[in-house]
Amino acid sequence: MKILIVKLSSIGDIIHTLPAFAAIRKAFPSAEISWAVEKRSAEILRGNPLINNLIELDTRSLRGGKIIEEILLDAAKQLRELRKYSFDIALDFQGLLKSAAIAKLSRARKRAGFAKQNLREPASRFLLTETVETEKQIHVIRKNLKLAEKALQISVPDEDFDFPIFTETEHLNEAEQIIAETGENFAVLNPAGGWVTKLWHAEKFGALADRLWEENKFVSIVTTAPNETELAQKVLQNSKSGKVFLTQPSLKGFYELTKRAEIYVGGDTGPTHLAVAAKAPIVGIFGPTEWWRNGSPNANDICVERNDINCRVDCHRRTCGNWICMDIEVETVFRAVQQRLGKI
Repeated sequence: MKILIVKLSSIGDIIHTLPAFAAIRKAFPSAEISWAVEKRSAEILRGNPLINNLIELDTRSLRGGKIIEEILLDAAKQLRELRKYSFDIALDFQGLLKSAAIAKLSRARKRAGFAKQNLREPASRFLLTETVETEKQIHVIRKNLKLAEKALQISVPDEDFDFPIFTETEHLNEAEQIIAETGENFAVLNPAGGWVTKLWHAEKFGALADRLWEENKFVSIVTTAPNETELAQKVLQNSKSGKVFLTQPSLKGFYELTKRAEIYVGGDTGPTHLAVAAKAPIVGIFGPTEWWRNGSPNANDICVERNDINCRVDCHRRTCGNWICMDIEVETVFRAVQQRLGKI
C-alpha cells in the first residue's frame, strides 16, 4: 500500500500528527508512506527512517483567497514530484484548500479528510473522496488519530501517544554542550509564541527564573529562535539572580535538551509541543487558545489560564484591545511548577 500524509505546517501541527503517523506505520509496517510538508517546517521530519519519501514543498503560491481552479493550476507547476508515485490513499490532516489540492494532484484514488464542521476551509472537502467527522471539542492529536482510524480502518491508541522523532549525534552534542554550562538541574523557559496574544510577559519569565533558582536551585535555560533575541534579553534583564542562560538551539537540539529538563514552561507554540513529545514535565500558559485542544495530552501536565474572564471562548485573536487573558501572576505560574514537580 502507498499512503500519502499531507500535513504541511506548522511545527506544532506536524508534531500533533506524529501519533497518527505512528499508528499508521504500526498497522502497515511494509507500506510505502510519504509525507508532503512545507520546506520551512520539514526539519523535524528529516532523517526519519519510518518515512519512505519526504516531499518538501513551497506552497506560498497556494494561499487562500483564490478559486479552486487557480490553486490547482499553481500546484501543478511545483508538485511534479508527486507524479512519481501511485498513491492508493492520501490523508489530508491540514484541512485547507491547498492541502486538499495536493491530495488531489497526488492522483490518489482515495482522498480522505475531515468533515465540513471540522475544517478550517470547508470548501476543501470538495477535493476529497470521503470525509471523517470528529467531535467538536477534541484534542487535535485525537482528531488526527480519528482520521487515520476511520479512513484506514486501523486501531489507534487512546493514550501513551508515540511521537517518532529521530535525532543525530550532533543534536545530542548540542544539548550536552548547553548542559555543560548550566548543570544538570535546569528548567527550560520559552517566552515566544506565534501570536503576540499568546505571549506571557517576558519580564515575568525573568521573575519566574528567580523563583526557580531560589526555591529549587534550577538554572533557567531560555530558548528562542534567532528572530526572538529581544524577548530572551528581556527575560535576562528582569532576572535579579542572573541564573538565566540564553540559547538558540536547533529544533532537534531543543528536543534532546527538553528530554533532560526538570520542568518546561511556555505558551501555545511549537517548542512547547516539541517538549510534550520529548515527555518533559510541562506547565503551559494559555490565553487565546485552548489547552483541551492544543495542550499536553499528559494528564499530569498543568495549564495556567484565566478562567475568571468570559472573553476566551472561541477567541483565537491574534490582536486584542482587551488583552487580559495573559495577565497571570508569577506566583501563580510558580505554584503550578511546584505542583507539577510534586512539591506541593
